[in-house]
Amino acid sequence: MIRYALACDQAHEFEAWFSSSSDYDAQAERGLVECPFCGSRSVVKQIMAPAVSGTKRTGAEPGQTRAKMQAMMMDVAREVRTHVEQNFDYVGDAFAREARDIHEGRSEKREIYGEATPAEVKKLKDDGVPCAPLPSLPPDPSKAN
Repeated sequence: MIRYALACDQAHEFEAWFSSSSDYDAQAERGLVECPFCGSRSVVKQIMAPAVSGTKRTGAEPGQTRAKMQAMMMDVAREVRTHVEQNFDYVGDAFAREARDIHEGRSEKREIYGEATPAEVKKLKDDGVPCAPLPSLPPDPSKAN
């Protein structure tokens, strides 16, 4: 995994993780990298210092550090999803219609979540309706074999 500091043409700065440098390049070429603040797809990498390992041993093997980071990311994804499920209105497969109605003022302003097809999500984004995928629940570590 590689973390990039990114910025959009509206000067919003953010970070994103990619499996490799070529993964970022491929996603950017296809217009899949976008600003989480404004949705702009005009995004560039910023200059950042590489994370270079020192010569001192930390006591943790690289695999252990990676496992800890993965567990932390899974915990955060679980917390985000739980927060949304507890605090947002579930609208099921009417998500695209309801998100558009809220955006255009035809429905009360509130936070919602639900299901939408990739085509519906693309249309919402193309029309400036803010939406983002909800992380799926990672496996419960206490139920792992």
